[in-house]
Amino acid sequence: MPRIALATYDPGTAPSRDADLPVLVRALNEAGARADAPHWDDPGIDWSAYDLVVVRSTWDYSWRAALFTAWLERVARVTRIANPAEVIRWNLDKRYLGELAAAGVPTVPTSYVAPGEDGAAALPADHEYVIKPTSGAGARFAARYTPAEHETAVRHLARMHAEGFTAMVQPYLESIDVTGERALQFFGGRLLHASRKGAVLSPGTPYDADKVAHPDLTPWQPTDAELVVAEKALASVPGSSAPLLYARVDLADGPEGTPRLMELELVEPNLFLFLHPDSLPRTAAAILAEAEATA
Repeated sequence: MPRIALATYDPGTAPSRDADLPVLVRALNEAGARADAPHWDDPGIDWSAYDLVVVRSTWDYSWRAALFTAWLERVARVTRIANPAEVIRWNLDKRYLGELAAAGVPTVPTSYVAPGEDGAAALPADHEYVIKPTSGAGARFAARYTPAEHETAVRHLARMHAEGFTAMVQPYLESIDVTGERALQFFGGRLLHASRKGAVLSPGTPYDADKVAHPDLTPWQPTDAELVVAEKALASVPGSSAPLLYARVDLADGPEGTPRLMELELVEPNLFLFLHPDSLPRTAAAILAEAEATA
C-alpha cells in the first residue's frame, strides 16, 4: 500500500477552499493507497514516510516563496515529489512566459518591472492593460487599468516593489469579457478535462481587493487550436522529458481570435473535479500509478 501525501495549505479556522481534496483522498484510499492531506508548512510532518508527495493545493505559497522553495527542496531530498522539484521551481516565477514565447508558444505579450526599475515608463499609454506579480495565485495583487488610470497603476507598482515583487505588465485581452478564459487540465500526460470561466478582473477593482479566481465556471470542449497551443507549451517545459503528473494550461483569445497562453500551472492548479466528477477515477489512478512506480 503506497503512502501518498496530497500537500495542501492550512486554512486555520476557515473551511478549506480545496473542495476536491477530501474526495480525492477518499478515492485514493478506496483504490488501495494510504493517502492523507498534510499541511505543507507543518513542521511535524515526516515527509520521508511517504512514497509520493503531490503538491496539491499549497495555495498560500506565493507570499512565502522562499519558505516554500526551501520546503520543496527538503522534501525532494527524502522522497519523490510531483511535479518534479526543478519543474515547480521554474514554474514559480511567471517570467517563464518569456522562455515559452522564445520557444514559439503563442503567449500574451509580457514585460517585467523589477524593484528599483522605472515602472511608470513601462505602462502602456494607448490600450488597457493588466499588472500582476510574477509570483502569485488567485489574482492576488492583480488589476486592470486604462491609460487614464496611470497614477493609480504607478502606486500599484510601488506597493508591489515595496513588498519585493517583480511586476508583469500585459495588454488586457478584450476577448476575455466575451469568450472568457479556458483551462485545459492534463493528468498523466493526457487531457483530463477542460473548463471555461468568465473575466476575473473587473474595471476599477482595486489590486488589493479579494477576487473570485474562477467566476462562472462551466465545462468546456477544447478546440483543436487550443490543444495545439497547450501541447506546444507542455513540450517546451525545460527538463520535463517524461509527462508531468499534472498541468493546467490557461488560454484566452488574442486580438486575432486565436488562443494564446495566459499561464501554465504546474505547481498547485485547482483541478475542478467538482465540475467534472467523471474525472475523479482517472485522477486517482494516475496518482496511484505514480506512487506505485516508486514504492
